[in-house]
Amino acid sequence: MEFRPTRYDVVPTVVKNLLIINVLLFLATIVIGRTGTDISEYLALHHWYSDKFQIWQLITHMFMHGNVSGPMPDYEGGVMHLFSNMFALWMFGSLLENYFGPKRFLSFYLLCGMGAALFHLGVLTYEFGIIKDAIAEFQANPTYKQYSIWLSQSHISPGSEFGQALHSLKLEWMNSPMDDSFVSRAGERLQLYYSGMVDQATVGASGAVFGILFGFGYLFPNTLIYLYFFFPMKAKYFIALYALFELYAGVRNSAGDNIAHFAHLGGMVIAFIILKIWQRSNSKTRF
Repeated sequence: MEFRPTRYDVVPTVVKNLLIINVLLFLATIVIGRTGTDISEYLALHHWYSDKFQIWQLITHMFMHGNVSGPMPDYEGGVMHLFSNMFALWMFGSLLENYFGPKRFLSFYLLCGMGAALFHLGVLTYEFGIIKDAIAEFQANPTYKQYSIWLSQSHISPGSEFGQALHSLKLEWMNSPMDDSFVSRAGERLQLYYSGMVDQATVGASGAVFGILFGFGYLFPNTLIYLYFFFPMKAKYFIALYALFELYAGVRNSAGDNIAHFAHLGGMVIAFIILKIWQRSNSKTRF
């Protein structure tokens, strides 16, 4: 299928407004953050186990990017996060908005983003269940050996804030194996670790953008995408390889990887479902 719209806007209305909203919220997060208020606490996506979770976060997290507030802001990383998502939104979203029209495109974008969020929260629920079960096993058998097994199986990086505290306790316990206070200290730190995991927030438009990316590959599979501006690849192969990479990265879940790979996959899955429903309903004559 070739993309040949009768009218083409380089930056169509919805994409333009999405770009503006994302940039403005990014700047607002930085400015307001310097006053001591972190608006990501209210607008970023928190797990439903967290006291910070609010239903509107399923939408608002899509307009937040990077860790640019709080005690240790990462402005460079935040800018790159924002730029990469907005560049992909403009490049592929503009094509889809010209194809779908503004109302249908906006629905597609928001549904992909919300579906990706729910997909991500579902995966986290499963992972949190494993952590909670492991903590329960330690509480049933609170020994140094059991603590060491839990720590090795959890693959927690000692370089992270939580990881450093957990690994340092292991070393202290190893050097003083007869000190019974380590049992309660270990239990407290495990609970703090679990609470910290539950309260971690997710930001970014990546889930919605991956839905856009999938939609482009689904509707225009033979359109060439130039990787690094030089290497041509058909959109259908590019999307397939990208999906496989996200699946591999999500399953591997290496230490220090704070990317929500399953949210990306969720955006693709929701995009596929939406396109199939629209196709079967014959509400878009060009399918």
